[in-house]
Amino acid sequence: MKKIIAAAAFVAAALTVSTAPQGAWAATPSPPGAYAYIGYPNDGQVVPANKPFRVWFGLRFMGVAPKGVKYPNTGHHHLLIDTDLPPMDQEIPSDRHHLHFGAGETETMISLPPGKHTLQLLMGDDMHMPHNPPVYSKKITVIAR
Repeated sequence: MKKIIAAAAFVAAALTVSTAPQGAWAATPSPPGAYAYIGYPNDGQVVPANKPFRVWFGLRFMGVAPKGVKYPNTGHHHLLIDTDLPPMDQEIPSDRHHLHFGAGETETMISLPPGKHTLQLLMGDDMHMPHNPPVYSKKITVIAR
């Protein structure tokens, strides 16, 4: 398990770096320099409308662990679709705009209706809370045609 977590922390080179300033909530700490990114699709890319396409999650300087597994410097991905970041001092919502990957997944297949859409990743701890400081990707736009 340690090898899997360590391997996940060294995914391909980063496309996006983003962390927010430290807040006042008592959350699981994130490791220094940790960042998430969307490896695929790329910002501005055209994707098929109403057909599944792959979204690949990237993470650096942090490991992936399933929901409920409390291990230092780990968390799991949440994919935000057509929405802004949620409050950082509350549990990440679970709905059609906030997809949870609590089994430790690092990619998924999604379908979008025609039009412009935004995608963004937010890491959550063992209880779906954002880390402190939060670890999230740049918001990208895709066009479904």
